[in-house]
Amino acid sequence: MQKTLEEMLVEQCAPTLAGVKPANLFRCPDHAALYHAVRDWNDRLRASGIRIRVVKRCRRTHACLVYVCRWNEICRTLAREDTADFLRANGYDLSRGAEGVLCQLSRRLCVQEDFPHEIGVFLGYPLRDVIGFIENRGQNYACCGHWKCYGDAELAQRMFDAYKRCTAVYKRMYRRGVPLMKLVVAA
Repeated sequence: MQKTLEEMLVEQCAPTLAGVKPANLFRCPDHAALYHAVRDWNDRLRASGIRIRVVKRCRRTHACLVYVCRWNEICRTLAREDTADFLRANGYDLSRGAEGVLCQLSRRLCVQEDFPHEIGVFLGYPLRDVIGFIENRGQNYACCGHWKCYGDAELAQRMFDAYKRCTAVYKRMYRRGVPLMKLVVAA
C-alpha cells in the first residue's frame, strides 16, 4: 500500500514540522496525485512558515525528492555572510534570493550524478560540517547521524537525539489520530 504525502511528511519531516530543524529532504514514489498533494499541503502549511516542493524527479525510477523547509529559517541561513560566501565559491548566483538559489540546487540535483555536497546547507547542517565533509571526502568525521559531523560532536549528537525523539513522538501522535495540522508548530 502506497503511503500518502501526509504520512510521509509526519515520518520524514517531524523535526521540521516541530520547528526543531530548518528542513528535510525525502524520496517519494512518483504517482499521479503527488504534485497535486504537494500543492495542497504547501497551501495549507504556508501560514505556518513551511514550504514544500519537488526538487527532483528521477528519469529512470520516476521517484521524486521532496524538500520541506521552514522558509524564513532557510532565507536567514542563505543570507549569512559565511554561507553566502561558501555558496558563491561553489558556483551559486545569489542575486535572485533564496528562491533563485533553491532553483539552482534543484537543477544541480537533476543534472549531477552525485548529490551536490552543499545540500547540507539547505538542510540546516552546520556549515563547518558541510565544509568538513567536502574537504575530507566523507572520511575522518567525529560522529555520524543525520549528517557527518566534523565540528562539535557532542552538540551534533544532542541534535540527532532530539530529531529521533521528535520523530517518534510525532509518529505516535499521528497514529493515535492527531491530524498533521495539529502537529505543526507555527513560525
